[in-house]
Amino acid sequence: MATNPLLLMRLMASAYAVAEKSGAIARRVMQSGDLGIVEKTGANDLQTAADRLVQKSICASLSRSFPKLTIIGEEDLPAETVEEDLIETTQAEEVLLKPCPPEYSSLKEEELVVWVDPLDGTKEYTEGLLDHVTVLIGISYGGKAIAGVINQPFYNYQLGSGAVLGRTMWGVLGLGAFGFQLQEVPDNQRIVTTTRSHSNKLVTDCVQAMEPHKVIKVGGAGNKIVQLVEGNASAYVFASLGTKKWDTCAPEAILHAVGGKLTDMHGNAYCYDANVKHMNSAGVLATLRNHEYYLSRVPQSVQQALS
Repeated sequence: MATNPLLLMRLMASAYAVAEKSGAIARRVMQSGDLGIVEKTGANDLQTAADRLVQKSICASLSRSFPKLTIIGEEDLPAETVEEDLIETTQAEEVLLKPCPPEYSSLKEEELVVWVDPLDGTKEYTEGLLDHVTVLIGISYGGKAIAGVINQPFYNYQLGSGAVLGRTMWGVLGLGAFGFQLQEVPDNQRIVTTTRSHSNKLVTDCVQAMEPHKVIKVGGAGNKIVQLVEGNASAYVFASLGTKKWDTCAPEAILHAVGGKLTDMHGNAYCYDANVKHMNSAGVLATLRNHEYYLSRVPQSVQQALS
């Protein structure tokens, strides 16, 4: 282990460990058969017992080890004592062994913001589309997403009983990304991934403007970025309101760590400061390569509508 690992790597090691615990919680709730579903703003905006337990676990675990962090979670939960068995105190050895990028060597806790989506793809979770579901923990500094963890609680679930479930991917700008095999879509193939449950004319028009050879509709922002880095899609196109900072912080950091790019529909970066509005109001365009090409295809009508 590196002698006295620097703050960012200790925080990432803790985030990795609590993301693994979160995946286990999501599996346990699913196995119990009682998802505890409540509607927040409607049938497409759900919360389950897994959302609530995972957020409590992540926020309480990180707050205990790093008390000066700002942590912003998706779920609006009452302040209450968190059960001790939800708190993760270990750190992932494989993360601690990595060197901290020099530009982040002197960070202070109070300068960092952690964005938490306890269960990205909640609707899919309730529908049994378990490969769409992710746990997202993103870290920002100076308004920029610099590090992230994505846990897929049900990775491998299609293999049936006996399969080892779950996978954790993580990345830090200036260091790289780990836990998966980076792959690209074959040359000249434009494969677009977009929403499966929040579509509208603007979204559809923008996807078609990319002249895709194929369109993949899946749930969850985290899952869509996984599609990009594993070579299943070349662009994530979502010309609408809908995603929020906790949806994009962790995936953006991992994508940027491997040379990709995530912007709004105008090509502008999102800011992840503690005081920003949570909605990504100008849509999301993310690519592993050729971002400028996809940006050039965004219709003017879309840019005007999302101004």
